[in-house]
Amino acid sequence: MKEHRYELSMTWTGNLGEGTGHYRAYSRNHEIESAGKPVIPGSSDPAFRGDASRYNPEELLVAALSTCHMLWYLHLCADSKIVVTAYSDTPVGFMAETPDGGGHFTKVVLRPRVTLKKGSDLEQARRLHERANRLCFIANSVNCPVHHEAQIQEEAP
Repeated sequence: MKEHRYELSMTWTGNLGEGTGHYRAYSRNHEIESAGKPVIPGSSDPAFRGDASRYNPEELLVAALSTCHMLWYLHLCADSKIVVTAYSDTPVGFMAETPDGGGHFTKVVLRPRVTLKKGSDLEQARRLHERANRLCFIANSVNCPVHHEAQIQEEAP
């Protein structure tokens, strides 16, 4: 089996002078970096004292599922001679908190909007979403279901 390696650096930037002296004494802000790429400003969800202007881990997980699905879908369409001319998604993830303070995602719903070149096989394009879902590395790594509610249309004449 071929193995791929992904390295980055994550640095907490939220020491407000007291470190973690108490729960409200520190910011949840952090920065995610990888060589040669822009910094991703991170924090926790505002529900957990985070900064709403920064990405939180839950959003990044949903984004990873959405982009992995899209990349597989585009690949499968290209292999099937189905020409995609536009693709967007408005995914949503659902997370439940548990009584011990932890939590887990209960499901993620991808809602891709796909535009195909006129004359494309719409049914084959729909089926490729199911295959992309089965092949997505990220979807295969999470323990909640990942559904997709694709809308597919042909380009306007």
